[in-house]
Amino acid sequence: MAKSTEIMGQNTPIRPHFNFDNTFARKLEGFVVSCQAEPASAPKLLQFNHVLAEELGLDPAVLDSKVGLEIFSGNVAPEGSEPLSQGYAGHQFGGFAPQLGDGRALLLGEIIDTQHKRRDIQLKGSGRTPFSRGGDGKASLGPVLREYLIGEGMHALGVPTTRALAAVKTGDNVYRESPLPGAVLTRVAASHIRIGTFEFGAARGDVDKVRQLADYTIARHYPEATDAKNPYLAFFAAVTDAQAALVASWMNIGFIHGVMNTDNMTISGETIDYGPCAFMDRYATGTVFSSIDTHGRYAYGNQPAILSWNLTRLAETLVRFVDPNKDRAIELLTDTIQGIQTLYEAHWLSGMRSKIGLSTEDSLDLKLINDLLLLMEEGNADFTLVFRRLAQALRGDIDTVRNLFEEPDAFDIWAQRWRQRLKQDGIAAEARAQAMNRINPIYIPRNHKVEEALTAAVEQDDMMPFSQMLGILSHPFEEVPENQAYALPAPISDLPYRTFCGT
Repeated sequence: MAKSTEIMGQNTPIRPHFNFDNTFARKLEGFVVSCQAEPASAPKLLQFNHVLAEELGLDPAVLDSKVGLEIFSGNVAPEGSEPLSQGYAGHQFGGFAPQLGDGRALLLGEIIDTQHKRRDIQLKGSGRTPFSRGGDGKASLGPVLREYLIGEGMHALGVPTTRALAAVKTGDNVYRESPLPGAVLTRVAASHIRIGTFEFGAARGDVDKVRQLADYTIARHYPEATDAKNPYLAFFAAVTDAQAALVASWMNIGFIHGVMNTDNMTISGETIDYGPCAFMDRYATGTVFSSIDTHGRYAYGNQPAILSWNLTRLAETLVRFVDPNKDRAIELLTDTIQGIQTLYEAHWLSGMRSKIGLSTEDSLDLKLINDLLLLMEEGNADFTLVFRRLAQALRGDIDTVRNLFEEPDAFDIWAQRWRQRLKQDGIAAEARAQAMNRINPIYIPRNHKVEEALTAAVEQDDMMPFSQMLGILSHPFEEVPENQAYALPAPISDLPYRTFCGT
């Protein structure tokens, strides 16, 4: 991108062109409030995503500089930006809050990337907004770096996700239980429209505005629904498919979001908000890491059911548009809702078949996969390593995987069934092993390694462990002997791992 030659003041740096096209601000009055970022006293650019900048059609050389630092810290609004905070509501742990909104985030604007896709550019942690509800609107460094690290790790794993363009240390403290270094994340998303955005409009009883939101969202994310016989029903079906595929991808890699409130579920089907999220080491369906999820509502094994629950809340906001006859509209939406779990299971089973090396379908595959998962849970086996090491079993080294189980003999019985099933595909062992290693990661954001990197950055001002881990997670399927420590689960501890919201 070219640089702007306009200088906005004696000490203001030349601004790069983002070529913003701010359709959300123009078309959805009532869902936005104009707002400005609070200045950072001594900003420092800690991390900048050159690859993502290029995908966005931005000039990395311009932005990885004082120019970018001023923008990503919130000190300078880039040319063409119309900073705003977005309103949304949400069901949080089942209870409805009619007004939440961007309490610590500003949407700078929208740009069209090199693939002709519209993307949001947002600052997170840039100060108070009209939706801050008494909070300071700031973010501390640890949660900002966590979202950067895990979000980019998820992207490398092939999971739809928001991305991180930059992380800036502000030079100002934020105050939680103790003073913490403040930071701002620059987040990139297909959009920040959530189920909670629809709930926000519906809670205010403004039918026309909810319809405008639905029309806007269809045009932006699901334009094929426009030509459907029933566009709003087709839109709902498309969202259910996107979110079912998303949650299936989480389950396929052992990811636990931790706070699947409706305000944290995007209409686009991207993962958003990496607060109390984490990855499983040992497989257990009841795994919960979030410190606030005391009843396990968002446990690993509950995520598919919450998917349906959340989407039902979206359906409730669309009843008026699906059919003039309310009963008929509910009937049509209910039919789609009742198919969500079948849709999810199809996505999940497809992923799991690939993980164990199957390229064809058989009616007994579901039992074969579930039996393996049961063995993993009973045998305290590591979720990621079991699937990764199955490829080595095909190469003749079965001990590498069987030794992950406390009762290896039970795995041996399963492995005999597995090998019989593989014969039906007629694929050479080495080709199959290579295919499995392309989808079964050796490196995930292991919780203890994430904490090591964040502790070094926050407490020792040392970004090297973070940068090293980010580099490893950017290539999660390429095994490197020197990186073995990043492939191993955490040492067994009597203290459960806990994660916290980043507010």
